Amino acid sequence: MLSDGTGECIIIDPGCNDAREKNELSSYIDENQLKPVALVNTHFHVDHVLGNHFVFERYNLEPTGHKAGKMFWETAREFGSVFNLELDEIKRPVHFVEDGDEITFGQSTLEVRYTPGHADGSVCLVNHPQKFVIAGDVLFQTSIGRTDLPTGDFDTLMESIREKLFTLEDDYTVYPGHGPKTSIGFERQHNPFIE
Repeated sequence: MLSDGTGECIIIDPGCNDAREKNELSSYIDENQLKPVALVNTHFHVDHVLGNHFVFERYNLEPTGHKAGKMFWETAREFGSVFNLELDEIKRPVHFVEDGDEITFGQSTLEVRYTPGHADGSVCLVNHPQKFVIAGDVLFQTSIGRTDLPTGDFDTLMESIREKLFTLEDDYTVYPGHGPKTSIGFERQHNPFIE
């Protein structure tokens, strides 16, 4: 979740898998008196959309994402069963973004960068004034997203990283969908997948 001084916030990839995680999300919003104004999915793998229905029911927010992820929201229940995950009703996106679009909330703006390779429909969200990236499952600390799942492709992922992330300056902080934060500069120097 991202918020700014206006109190508006956006919820990104709510992976709420149980009542405790749903309560953690809603309690944080309530305690900080935030106003959720958008629900954004960086991609539609099941672990990133588990909480979409909860967010819709509680805050009346329809998912936003890239249309190329259609296969994943259509098969989320099947993918979930493979991992023993029980999904609520699948909330399909009704708002779509493309490469270069902007998502705004409060006084903040995120640039959308289309970054396939881990999954079709994958996007990263870049905040230029504060120099950070919400990277979904594209880039991790000394690693990259899996490419062995449907629509995954190593060469495409590497092209996304080189052309959409490594064009940013070294001091941009990277917040991956899993694991610790990192930076563009650190990954440029230390990521073993980067040539």
